[in-house]
Parts: sequence; structure tokens; C-alpha cells
Amino acid sequence: MNKLHVVPVAFLWLFWCASEAAAQSDSLYVPTAKMRPATPPACTEIPREDADPRLCVPASGEENEGVEAEIPAPTKIELKISAGTPLRIAIDQRTRISQEGEVVHGRVVESVYAFDQPVIPAGTLAVGRVTKIGPVSGAKRALAYANGNFSLFHEYAVAFETLTLPGGKQFAIKTEVSAGTAQVVHLVSHPEEEKQKSAAGRATDRAKKETENKVQGAKGEVHDAWEKLTAPGKLQRLKQLLLSQLPYRRQYLEPGTRFNASLTEPLDFGEEARTKEELAAIGSSPSPDSLLHARLVAEVSSQTANRGTPVAAVLTEPLYSQDHKLLLPADSRLIGEVLQAKPARKLHHNGELRVIFERIETPEGMKQGMQGSLEGMEVDRAAHMKMDEEGGAHATDSKTRYLSTGLTILLAAAASHPDAEHGTTDAAGDPGVRTAAGGSGFRLAGAVISLAAKSTPVSMVFAAYGASTSLYSNFLSRGRDVVLPKDTPLEIGFGNPHPAASPAKPK
Repeated sequence: MNKLHVVPVAFLWLFWCASEAAAQSDSLYVPTAKMRPATPPACTEIPREDADPRLCVPASGEENEGVEAEIPAPTKIELKISAGTPLRIAIDQRTRISQEGEVVHGRVVESVYAFDQPVIPAGTLAVGRVTKIGPVSGAKRALAYANGNFSLFHEYAVAFETLTLPGGKQFAIKTEVSAGTAQVVHLVSHPEEEKQKSAAGRATDRAKKETENKVQGAKGEVHDAWEKLTAPGKLQRLKQLLLSQLPYRRQYLEPGTRFNASLTEPLDFGEEARTKEELAAIGSSPSPDSLLHARLVAEVSSQTANRGTPVAAVLTEPLYSQDHKLLLPADSRLIGEVLQAKPARKLHHNGELRVIFERIETPEGMKQGMQGSLEGMEVDRAAHMKMDEEGGAHATDSKTRYLSTGLTILLAAAASHPDAEHGTTDAAGDPGVRTAAGGSGFRLAGAVISLAAKSTPVSMVFAAYGASTSLYSNFLSRGRDVVLPKDTPLEIGFGNPHPAASPAKPK
């Protein structure tokens, strides 16, 4: 056959085969909506998000090319200080209280934290002014003159208005300032442990604390300097005592006087980014030997509190674990109650107060139980308080009350006898005894009157008044109550409390 005829025939045969195949496929077509898919085998692991949901096998690497792994975005933490937060400020310059508007200089003695950052570090300069000088009542004025005190100290008010950070940044603040505390003492439940700490041990503790709290190295030096300023030594206290006995002296704010300046408006310091890993440990339990630094939210007094009275405190410093993970941010709340309250009574029986803490609540709402007791606190030296080993606070009496009362009684007895010297008798008594007897009653005014009067009855009256006043105030009057003012700095031991301080729930 001719080759030219074979080619057209082959094309015709191929066309006929293709048409037959198409007809067969049309006759066998079934709509996909009516098809029942085959049941896939049970999956032993969850497929990846980009895999076919009908398959157990993950998507192939080729299909995943160009798709990067999703990284969680960091959490934004707002660094804000809420209204009501106190700034603990110590005066660094002697300031006379003479007129309103007098400028007052001080330094922040404890860093203020927002979450985990020291936004107002220790050493920050605080400047304010005297806003009010109150009058002196007539009764107070007469009593002061009778006691030989011609320096009438006025009640005053101070407001701090600007802060200057160590870096130089300055901003305005509005505050309500509590009454100043001339001398602050640090009470601890185990003073022997504090004494046993060597200088190297204290340096190690400070370094550890700075590392855990992410505070710059300069904070330790600033803290030490302010501890020296705000904890005057015996010589300085003796000097102040002698000056207080002068009949006339000016009223000053002495360096070291502390104020709690509560913010009336919040402060915003921006935001900080924290990864999920950095926040993962928040709310975890601290180790049992951890020490929580906090401040009291409201005043607690042995006079008004009862067993079960709620007590709350706020963390002033964040707490970290031993591997430097944040456990409790600043502003976490510690919730507790009064375990024992004994009010002061007559015959100079002093009050007692003991509190425990049972729960921690973070600002994010996480809660955990605890059993914590007071390990330390800072109070006014004039409050005459001490702490026992179980964390209880007790009001104390002066150690010289027996000596001072006995001396006034001896002076009263001596003033009633005439002086006999060289065989002669002075009915007015010894001049020295008369002066001392008058001074025991009305200090300088009584001493001058008794010496000038040259009268035994007058000296006896002054001496008897002084002896009876001393006896009543030291032994017969109502004792002192334990009062923990609002914003009192506390040190709370986390973990099991001392056995005697374990809470016993009422039946």
C-alpha cells in the first residue's frame, strides 16, 4: 500500500478510539457530592495545622517551604505608679520652720517599683515646701512656759512637688505628706541573727538582693549613705537631747527626718516588653526562707483591733527565685488577719499585737496560700516598741522610770527637812535641794520660783507635784498601745510561721 494512504487511515483510527473512551467515561460518571469518602485510619498524633485534615501524615516539607515558625509576641507591661503610693523621703538639709513657703529638700530612701522596675530609684531628689504652720493653743502655751520651755513648736505641713531622678530627668508630683518622724528604728524578731552577720555576709546579702531585683550597682552605695543619715548615732542623739532642754530654741527640720509622701495622682513611666518565658514563673511559691518587703495598707492598733480583724499589705519590691525568675511583682497584695490583740490597761499595762498573713494575690489575679509572720518593721523610736521571736509587737517602758521616780520621791523627802550646817539651821532648806525640788515639778520655772521663795512649803509643793506626776505617769496611768501606722514598712517571712503564731481558727 502506498505510504501516503497509510497516514490518513492511522489518524482516523486514533480519533475513533478517543471518542469511544470519552463515551464510556460519561456513562460511568457519579456526582462527587454523593460519593462516600473512605474512612481514614485512626491518627496516633495531631497533624500539623497546614496538613490535609483527612490525613494523619504531616504536610510535606515542599508545601511548608517559605513559611516561618510563628514567634509569640512579647507582652507589654505598663509601668505605672498608682495614686496612694507612698514615697519615703528623708530630709537632707536642715530647714527652719519659720514661715510658709520655706523650701524643703530631701531624698527618696527606698526605691519605688512598677511591676519589676525601679522607676524612682533610691537617691532621687525630692523638693517641696512648707505649706502650713499652725498656731499654738493657749493651754499648750501655758504648760510649755510652766515647764521652762519658751520655744513653742508649731504643727506644720509639708508638700513635695518635684522629683529629679539620678539621670537628671525632672517631673512634677502632687503629694499628701504624713507627720515627720525624727528617728526611725528597725525592729527584728531575731536580733541575735542580725548581730551575728559579718560585714562580708551583709555585703553578700546586698549583692544578692541587687542581682535578684535587677537594681544598678550604685543603689547599694546610696542605700548605705542614707542608712547612716537616717539612723543617727548615740552622740547625735545625745546632742539633740541636750538641745531640747534649752529654754529657747528655734524649730527646725533636722536631717534624717522621714516623711511618707503619698501620691495623689498616678505616674506613668511608659511600657516594658516581657517574653512569655520571663513571665512564666509569676505566681509560683517562693522558697520558705524568702523575705517579703511590704507596706501596711491601713493602720492597725491593739486598742481597736480584735482577733480576726483583716490586715492587708502591699509588696514594695518584686521577689525573684534563686535562678532569677520573677515570682511576685511589686504591688502584689498580702492578705492576713490579727492573731492576737491586747489593748493597754491601767496600772501601766502595755498593749500587744500579733498578725499573720495567709494569702498572696498578684496584680494579674493569681492567688496562692501562705503562712507568714512579721520578721521586721520600721517604727518611730518614740513609739517604744519591740518584737518577740514569734513576730509579735509589744509596747515597752523606759528603763529609767524606776530611777527617775525614785529620785523625785527622794527630792520630796529632802525638801521637807530644814538644812543643818555648822550647827545652824536654815528653815528654808538647802538651796540646792530647793532648786532641784522646784525643777522636778515645773522644770526651769519651778526651780527659779523655789530658789527665790526660800520657803520650805513652796519647795515641798513643787517636789510633791513632781513626785506624784512621775509616779502616776510611770506606774499608775494607762499603758501604751501598739500602733502600726498606715504605710509602715514590714518584712514578712514566707513559709510556716513560728509554732506559737500558727493560726487557730475559732470554732
